[in-house]
Formats: sequence, structure tokens, C-alpha cells
Amino acid sequence: MSSVLYITKETLEQMKDELVRMRTVDRPAAARAIAEAREKGDLKENAEYDAAKEAQGILEAKIKKLESDIASVRILDTENVDTSKVSILTKVTILNLATKKKITYTIVSEKEADLKQGKISVTSPIGQGLLGKVVGDVAEVTVPAGVLKFQIEDITV
Repeated sequence: MSSVLYITKETLEQMKDELVRMRTVDRPAAARAIAEAREKGDLKENAEYDAAKEAQGILEAKIKKLESDIASVRILDTENVDTSKVSILTKVTILNLATKKKITYTIVSEKEADLKQGKISVTSPIGQGLLGKVVGDVAEVTVPAGVLKFQIEDITV
């Protein structure tokens, strides 16, 4: 049903903290909102009650998804990362052959991706295009704007 989710220990802790918050803060708040709406009268024509019930359903779905994600987690440790080729948790410096700009990305799981921090998902087009490449290789990556060519300059942790 769910595939393996490769993440760092820090991200797992963040996920667990979020789950605790959802269970202990958000869930009781949703129940209070339903109770308050129920006190306002006829449930057949009570839009506030319907909205509160819908919000509770969405919250419960998020909790189930997070529980499922946590159950399928595999912890990645930077100590065991092979830097001879681009893989998850490696920091790769690439040269865009068209613009001659150097960029450094860390290849991470979907859950940890944050472009502002230079972390791209292993499932993104660029992430997939770089996987398995070694220093000196040229990766041709198909993106919506066309084909980009990147030369692998450096691979570290």
C-alpha cells in the first residue's frame, strides 16, 4: 500500500511532533468546534456544523496519512552515504552547461525537499536525472521547459 519513505532522523522527529500536535491539540479543537455548532440548533440546516464535520474528516485523513508515512520510514544516516556517485543525501555541485552557472543541491526525500534550502527531491526531474551520475558526467534532464544539461562538478555529504 505505501512505499518506503527514506528520511533523516531529524525529519522523523518533526513528523512525530506533528502527529502528537494533531492528536493532542487539533483533534480536541475539531471536537469542540463540532460541539459548539451542534448547540446552535437544527443540524439539517447548520452550515457551521457541516463545515466542522468536514474539517474533522480532513484532519483524521491527515493523521492516518502521517501514521502511514511514519510506519513506512527508513532512516538514512549521512555516515553511510556513498559519495562516488549521486544518491540520496549527497550534496552535488552541478554546472548548467547552457548558463555556465554552478548550483549545489542536496538530494533528499520528497518529504524533506525545500528548494530555498537547496534541497531537491530524489523524485523531481532534476533529482532523477542526477541519480547515479559520477563526477565529470553530463546529465541530460528533461523539464517542462525542455532539456537541460548539467555537468557533475563535485559530490559530497
